[in-house]
Amino acid sequence: MELNDSPAAPAREGEQQTSDTYGVAYDVTDAVAVIELRGPTGGNALDAHLRSALLAAARRLTTDAARGVRAALITARGKNFTVGQDLSEHARLLKTAPTRAFANLPNDYNPLVKELSALPVPLVAAVEGNCVGAGLGIALCADVRVAAESARFATAFTGLALASDSGVARALARQLGPARTAALMLLNEPFSAWDAERWGLVQRVVPDGTATAEGLVMARSLAGGPTAAYREIKALLRGAGSTPLPAALEREAVVQRRLGATEDHHEAVTAFLERRGPAFRGH
Repeated sequence: MELNDSPAAPAREGEQQTSDTYGVAYDVTDAVAVIELRGPTGGNALDAHLRSALLAAARRLTTDAARGVRAALITARGKNFTVGQDLSEHARLLKTAPTRAFANLPNDYNPLVKELSALPVPLVAAVEGNCVGAGLGIALCADVRVAAESARFATAFTGLALASDSGVARALARQLGPARTAALMLLNEPFSAWDAERWGLVQRVVPDGTATAEGLVMARSLAGGPTAAYREIKALLRGAGSTPLPAALEREAVVQRRLGATEDHHEAVTAFLERRGPAFRGH
């Protein structure tokens, strides 16, 4: 089923909803949600329709995460993840409605990045080809990234005489540090999948054409893990850069006590003593 501007009802476990047409496909199988960008061209440029559909999918994923989805994958059909904003659309707006040319930031990109970044379950991004500008911002929302060998990343903003949006500057500075981020953004230097892996932005580089399949394997593995622990880890990491040490230690103690009461924790301890692998149920 193609997503449009109106959020659809949450998918049921085992339900597969797909579309071969222009839009965003959303599928749920075995507690894993897959969001697939399906643009009208190989670049998957983010025009108004795709942005709206992607935001609807992200909101739906947040709902489904509270109803049994335990991990998610975001990927794209075709040879590219996304080349970012549709510049043809942007050029038309600059000419015909300049006051609306950047309305996509508060209306689409900002809420999308917020939604994906706040997701309580693990999110994997699978990247083939180009991942540029706002597309890079979307990929950086993921907890884990898998990239094809020929994948190419770029901030791209200064090439358009712009600064940054979609959280790119913040995400890169937090993960790479200010010096490398400044070079990437000021010099508009593209970087490869191997560069991204060496810097820690990508966790796995795989042969071309296999990123989605590898990302799905990873998402399924995460869906079989201790979901409550993943949720708490993500919450701890969001505040890690600004929380003083005493507060961080206290927060960890509170979290550990809470997780200690879960079925998954007791199963893990029992499995260890019985010398077998744990069977996590996600609670």
